[in-house]
Amino acid sequence: MNASLPNQNQFKDLNEKQVEAVTLQNESALILAGAGSGKTKVLTSRIAWLIQTNVVSPFGLIAVTFTNKAAKEMLQRITMQLPINTRGMWVGTFHGLCNRFLKTHARDAGLPETFQILDSQDQLSLIKRTMKVMNVDTETYAPKQVQHYINGCKDEGLRAAHVDSYDTHSKKLNEVYLEYEKQCQKEGLVDFGELLLRCYELFEKNIAIRQHYQDRFKHILIDEFQDTSELQYKWLKLLAGNSSFVFAVGDDDQSIYSFRGARVGNMKDLERDFHVKQIIKLEQNYRSKSNILNTANAIIDHNKNRLGKNLWTSAGEGDPIRIYTGHTDIDEAKFIVDEIKMLHREGVSLNHIAILYRSNAQSRVLEHNIFSSNLPYRVYGGLRFFERAEIKHAIAYLRLITNKNDDSAFLRIVNFPTRGIGSRSLEDLQDISRRDSCSLWDTAMKSSDQTPTIKKGLPYFIHLIKHIESGFEGLTLPQVIDLIINESGLKDHYTNEKDGLDRVSNLNELVSAAATFLNNDNNESTNPLGDFLNYSSLESGDMQASEGSDAIQLMTIHSSKGLEFDVVFISGLEEGLCPHEQSLFESKGLEEERRLMYVAVTRARSKLYLSYALSRMLHGQTRYGMPSRFLEEIPESLVKNINTTNFKNNIDQIEENYSQPTQQKHTWRIGESVMHEKFGQGTVLGYEGNADDLRIQIKFTKAGTKWLAMEYAKLFKH
Repeated sequence: MNASLPNQNQFKDLNEKQVEAVTLQNESALILAGAGSGKTKVLTSRIAWLIQTNVVSPFGLIAVTFTNKAAKEMLQRITMQLPINTRGMWVGTFHGLCNRFLKTHARDAGLPETFQILDSQDQLSLIKRTMKVMNVDTETYAPKQVQHYINGCKDEGLRAAHVDSYDTHSKKLNEVYLEYEKQCQKEGLVDFGELLLRCYELFEKNIAIRQHYQDRFKHILIDEFQDTSELQYKWLKLLAGNSSFVFAVGDDDQSIYSFRGARVGNMKDLERDFHVKQIIKLEQNYRSKSNILNTANAIIDHNKNRLGKNLWTSAGEGDPIRIYTGHTDIDEAKFIVDEIKMLHREGVSLNHIAILYRSNAQSRVLEHNIFSSNLPYRVYGGLRFFERAEIKHAIAYLRLITNKNDDSAFLRIVNFPTRGIGSRSLEDLQDISRRDSCSLWDTAMKSSDQTPTIKKGLPYFIHLIKHIESGFEGLTLPQVIDLIINESGLKDHYTNEKDGLDRVSNLNELVSAAATFLNNDNNESTNPLGDFLNYSSLESGDMQASEGSDAIQLMTIHSSKGLEFDVVFISGLEEGLCPHEQSLFESKGLEEERRLMYVAVTRARSKLYLSYALSRMLHGQTRYGMPSRFLEEIPESLVKNINTTNFKNNIDQIEENYSQPTQQKHTWRIGESVMHEKFGQGTVLGYEGNADDLRIQIKFTKAGTKWLAMEYAKLFKH
């Protein structure tokens, strides 16, 4: 068949732009594929067309995906379009394909033919073993922090020998990296980051091997190109050379993984480096109604650094976007649950409904209200709030202090965070406990000075628990939990971890959970701590639905990418939450937050709800906030406001209702113009605390958004 004369029947399900992309002649191309525009169909049809028209053999092309699931789906679709055996085709993830290259050329890559791949947990174990041999203090240099450092260096293509160290801390990290490299080489082990880096080095240094694959793979296809890292792009350039054609499919508006090393700038670099003549834009959406798409278009249009496209559909307008204003986060959660009940009565399956939020900690209030309504739910890509490891650790401290006979709680926290109590010590302790028929706590009290293997860390642990317990007098339940989180070392431990800020947020949310528990349910409780422990156990009960059953889907916006639902609720749309307050200090951070919002909106097929609360319980304190700027970017013609009165009146009502007899109220107001001697003019966005311990969030005209402690800030009303 002539490549320029495609079989028209093959393209009966493709639109004009999709056909243009699929049948592109021998040139590199960037396919800007909007959400729901059928990019997977285009990729697989392109592969089928290249093979069917004899442009290339099934083994003369290579297709790169980001997940094994996507690679498997691609091969299945190719099989459906072509009567060929896809086994042996070069279709897979970056890591999978690099592993295949290295297996073929192990000796040239400086590896044994029997090299083994370390998963993340095995890598961490080897790092711990290396640090132990080097006598590196794991309190000062947390193993997970070292793992993050090593993987970050590899993602940037840096060997330990090429890293510049600027201080004692970074120098020590690099020393561990160097020893870790030596140990991996000695044992024939390769971690995930090493697969890509070692393969890149193989292509870079071995001209013959590089030339062989450049001659073989004349067509290179890459999915989710906006998620590629700097090293992945450099790997691609080496593999493609000057004679291969790159077919990159991606969407710069959905680039939301910069924290993983994704570099959205690779799309513009591809245009330049591979002499892309035109960008083919896939803008027809097959998922959502036009009101949803117009909302997404309006929001993302405020980003300046984008290639530009405009999603559209022939599926009709659909319902307006419903925006709900809650006085509190509890009001917001109750509204969402009530709407879900109504939709379910109207015939919408629960597993076609998703609730999205910016950070994991926000799920707690939602889970509580769903649980209380006896509705099944599933936390996608994560655990329910009270099942998260950091929460279970904090609860275990509470349990042990409440009941010294709780051996399960004792074993969970006796060496967490790490305090040098090894497995041998715990085995000895349990042997004595069984012999004497007493609890591990009582055994520890009696044996810590007598058993040689447990001399070091156990007395410290006993002292720690007693110290925490002694500080309880006069404290409320939220203050008790806050004390445990800080004094136990949990907060410091997670602060030093990669992605640890989410876990710290969850711990802070546990304080809020305790405050809400007291305010709503147990004002007259004689044992609030015991009652709260029972409550937490019930909340971690069996309402989490099994896989495949009809259940509400809860997830972070990041987890929702690639999924779609009939009905989507996006909650917590307040300044400081979405967009996240950390992003407000730089334009690139804010643009990624806007892309995140774009991804969230485009998950919805038929109905979209956006909600926010005028006050929210954070870290046990009521915090007032303003609606997310993303809500202001949606045209009024697309929106139906629910339960929204004048914004100023809402704030006035909340501030009147929020008073604590023993605390003096402050006079700062949301929306008020203020002046700071260093940062200049700004506007009050929100605040937390009270007159004695007040922090105010202010958006300054030139200095960006900042939280200021009013005890020290020199702030004046303007």
